[in-house]
Amino acid sequence: MSWHEYLVLWCAVFGTWALLGYGLSLAGVTRAQRAVRVMGRIERVREPRHGSSQQDGIPVVVSFQDPSTGQELTVTNDAGHGDRITAAWTGREIGIRYRRGRPHAYRFTTDLSANRHGRAWPDFAVFLLYVGLVVLAAVDWGWPWALLGFGVPWTASVTFYLPQSAREASRRIDALASRPPVQGRVVAVLTDTSTDNEGSTSTGHTPVITFTTHEGAAVTAYCPDGLPDPTNSFGRDITVHYTPENPALFTLDLASEHRSRTSEIVFSVLALVIGATTVAVGAVAVAL
Repeated sequence: MSWHEYLVLWCAVFGTWALLGYGLSLAGVTRAQRAVRVMGRIERVREPRHGSSQQDGIPVVVSFQDPSTGQELTVTNDAGHGDRITAAWTGREIGIRYRRGRPHAYRFTTDLSANRHGRAWPDFAVFLLYVGLVVLAAVDWGWPWALLGFGVPWTASVTFYLPQSAREASRRIDALASRPPVQGRVVAVLTDTSTDNEGSTSTGHTPVITFTTHEGAAVTAYCPDGLPDPTNSFGRDITVHYTPENPALFTLDLASEHRSRTSEIVFSVLALVIGATTVAVGAVAVAL
């Protein structure tokens, strides 16, 4: 088979996959649509053991109700039940999903609405279909079409993302600064060791902090960023800025949030320039 035939087959396969996925979604029969999604409530929080792994998340006890039977269940997040819980306090709501009729096979989720309609795989198939079409156009009509195929969606995405990201960063910083900071403490440093394909070993350290908000919530959370010398931070007193609506969003260094916002804006503007330049070069080359 020629390159052209391979690309046509590629597009046909992923186009069919996307159509089938969207058809199942419209019919309401995808696995994601059949799942039960409820909100649970954290009843108890336990501090992780110093030196243990960060893979399991903050140990919690969660209660929720099965809407089909009215049964109240109390569960824990041990044994890898879905997304890790990296910030917890008594009363915090946590998303839970499970197959209908099987509440004991629960999975925690940090975003209860994610892939609610079961379109994640069809969307991915559309992306692969688009890649195939761009490559096919470049093979048949020349490299300028590849520039246009890449540059147009890239530029459109950045144009949409840039103002949205700037507004979100401003809201986050305003929320972090809306209350006086509180004092916290590093209550554990979690240690994980991994080995790559070449046999090299690396060790990661994740501090766990606790702090009490002005509203009275006693928060236990992973603190992967912003703490100098995390390896030797056990027992250290810290200052925490948090967002009142969601104490899981916090920082130990408010100035770093301003620097991160500036860096993100600079990166987004650079990405926009790259995309616009790519489109311009492709358009000029096609016109010649």
